[in-house]
Amino acid sequence: MSISLTEIKECLIKEQLLKEMVAGSDWTLIIPQHLSDRLITAVSYDSRTVSEDTLFFCKGLNFKKEYLVSAAAAGLKFYVSETPYDTAAELGFIVTDIKKAMSVLSMLFYDYPQNKLTLIAFTGTKGKTTAAYFTKFILDHSTNKKTAMLSTMNSTLDGKTFFKSQLTTPESADLYRMMAEAAANQMTHFVMEVSSQAYKTNRVYGLTFDVGIFLNITPDHISPIEHPTFDDYFYCKRQLIVNSKKIILNHDSDYFNLLKETADLYHTPVVVYGSQKSEDVDYLYTKDPKNSLVFNVSAAPDTLSLSGEYSLRLGGDFNMGNALSAAIACTLVGASKQDCHSGIQETTVPGRMEQLSNTNGSAVYVDYAHNYDSLKNLLSYIKEEHPDGRLIVVIGSTGDKAISRRQDFGTVLSELADYAILTTDDPASEDPQKIAEQIAAHLASSVESQIIIDREQAIDAALCLSRPEDAVVLAGKGADLYQKIGGRDLPYEGDFAIAERIIHNKK
Repeated sequence: MSISLTEIKECLIKEQLLKEMVAGSDWTLIIPQHLSDRLITAVSYDSRTVSEDTLFFCKGLNFKKEYLVSAAAAGLKFYVSETPYDTAAELGFIVTDIKKAMSVLSMLFYDYPQNKLTLIAFTGTKGKTTAAYFTKFILDHSTNKKTAMLSTMNSTLDGKTFFKSQLTTPESADLYRMMAEAAANQMTHFVMEVSSQAYKTNRVYGLTFDVGIFLNITPDHISPIEHPTFDDYFYCKRQLIVNSKKIILNHDSDYFNLLKETADLYHTPVVVYGSQKSEDVDYLYTKDPKNSLVFNVSAAPDTLSLSGEYSLRLGGDFNMGNALSAAIACTLVGASKQDCHSGIQETTVPGRMEQLSNTNGSAVYVDYAHNYDSLKNLLSYIKEEHPDGRLIVVIGSTGDKAISRRQDFGTVLSELADYAILTTDDPASEDPQKIAEQIAAHLASSVESQIIIDREQAIDAALCLSRPEDAVVLAGKGADLYQKIGGRDLPYEGDFAIAERIIHNKK
């Protein structure tokens, strides 16, 4: 991969991002003659991983001038910034928006890999990862396993080797590198989750998806360092509608009318699914009254034929909608009805609705549910499945973000749980004891509770408390094998593995 400094300048001008260039003490719009054919062979936003042929992006709230100064002293020649700096670098491209510039230049550097792939993107407050997995399993049938995926839980660029992503939607330089790798691996389809932060911080600026899916919207990620208001969060989420060639909408979502109006305003073709009959609904799904893992789909006459019965391995009514959204998306890009049947029936998701049996026979569920809606849906489903027992929930809340979840968790637990054990979940720079106390402050007096900060001890306590008819829910971490503590990702055995080990040792 390589691009010339001239190509960089032309790209920035085309995108109306270039203010000027800095060459030594001169401000100019002309690349010095001796640099006009100079090639860039790497792009980076990490000053520790640069060479003289790297284009370095000065981006981020934590960026400091000394990062650029030290990189230039070590040989860096070229940078992109919103601010001119006096350094030893030969040329600086000064732009109006560094994140937009990084996105368009990363596309250019990696030779527009999005044009070599069919792109499917999910957004929503809950269900993105599960729906992405349904899509991957379906497309594995129709593409002979040539489907790459970026998800919160696991990602793959070759269709078979998985790795953990640091962000739901990667920074643009990483995103296009991953797309290029997927294309080089002969992948034909690319499934990804798009977060609200991805639009707020321009990680996907300039990217158009072949199919976008808007699953739902409820308040989340409201905090001083994420979205200051629900309005801001929702607006960022809706940008997927504007930036997709076709959009799939959930009629059951809050604010459906605004979602549909957004699509109509920007002339984005719409397909609608839902669980209630309406003239807007193209695909209606209904739960089989005799089997909680079976649902039926009926379709409007002029839609792709997806009518029929579908079987799931993942419990929960909400997963029926996730599965149907994936099936619609896949048929829009060439999958058959049989591909959808097979993929949906085979789909499993690490850390989602994973089940164990305690030594006394009580049911143990491990699930990633980590916000108001996902936790409420999870506990409602499990309570329905175990009507005669208590619901014992182990849960914490993340630090440094989504602070509103602490009250939300207290509210849901008050509505549905019988016993809550509050513990640690990625506290980051915050004190997990204080986070737990903030959740506890919103618990109803009808819910028994205790705080056990050590998560393994909390899981052990919940298993010991349970009776045969009870259900134990380990919520929030799912299959995550790391705990974010301070500024580090520390290895974590995982909720399922810990519970399984504890149960085995008690036999």
